[in-house]
Amino acid sequence: MSDASKPNEGEGSGLDEGDLPKLDFSTFVLSIIHSAYVHLGDAPSPGEAEGQNLLLARQDIDLLSLLEEKTRGNLNGEEERLLSQALYDLRVRYVEVAKGS
Repeated sequence: MSDASKPNEGEGSGLDEGDLPKLDFSTFVLSIIHSAYVHLGDAPSPGEAEGQNLLLARQDIDLLSLLEEKTRGNLNGEEERLLSQALYDLRVRYVEVAKGS
């Protein structure tokens, strides 16, 4: 793709590269964690008035579980702890929210 045909990154969004976090495994996992908390109703969802959606929260948790399974033995200690602790916290919170529904 030539430079002239590439879309301008961040065009119209008011963002530039300095505003975005570094892309790595932890950032990817954190984005799924945030999505799960949004679906559990514990975090605000910018521009959306969606509220709780336990089905989507469960899907986020299952996705993190799949990542844990498929990356076992290939992560550094910090990445393993992030994933393991997030899964524990989200599963506990999911049960709490589901019982209250």
